[in-house]
Amino acid sequence: MTAMMAYNRISRWSGALGVCAIVAIIRPAHADPRAVVELFTSQGCSSCPPADRIIGELAKDPSIIALSMPIDYWDYLGWKDTLADSRFSARQKAYSQMRGDREVYTPQVVVNGSAQVIGSDRASIERAMGDTEKLKGVMSVPVSMTLAEKQINISVAASSKGPAVAHGEVWICSISKAVPISIGRGENSGRQITYYNVVRNLLKVGDWNGSPGSWTVPLENVSREGVDAAVVYVQDGNRDRPGAMLGAAYSSLR
Repeated sequence: MTAMMAYNRISRWSGALGVCAIVAIIRPAHADPRAVVELFTSQGCSSCPPADRIIGELAKDPSIIALSMPIDYWDYLGWKDTLADSRFSARQKAYSQMRGDREVYTPQVVVNGSAQVIGSDRASIERAMGDTEKLKGVMSVPVSMTLAEKQINISVAASSKGPAVAHGEVWICSISKAVPISIGRGENSGRQITYYNVVRNLLKVGDWNGSPGSWTVPLENVSREGVDAAVVYVQDGNRDRPGAMLGAAYSSLR
């Protein structure tokens, strides 16, 4: 499925549900992940379930941060996506504008902020991970998180590739690891589909200038009902002109 349309201005927001925590260490799933894989998907897209399953499979690999970003532009087809967020639709379009193409469709995967492939094509996703690893700065910045006293402490080191990478934005995502949805209408009517590593909240933490930096985020700004993990990523460019993924970390919150 493909579409080009007007998108609303993205707004920052955060969840409001706090969780009880004493002192704990959030242990990254992998110290140096090699890829961030973003799937733009929709409950109203009959072509998406195979891609949704692939994200679930990739999520089991500790060297890959696999994310589901449900879009809202197919809601008019008869089923309103219960996980969709207009910010993800805008993010998908921004990627397209940065690449200079008109490729906005579902299921679409963006690998390391740099390459797009059909989300149901596992072989193409694997190739894109290998190809983007060779690009300047991609996944070269070590990122870590710790949880203490109801706050998340984020640390971003200097790039392992030296001064070639000197700027980026730091974002934190609230994640629901697995969300089963029973779809009542539309192209997937009658099906129950599980969506993996669903982004439920997206919050800019700060700007990274190439030197080691640290930030603190109240846990209540990340947590909400159903959220059980978090992802921090450093990305070149900005929200409206997203570039290469420079580094990321994924961890459970429970």
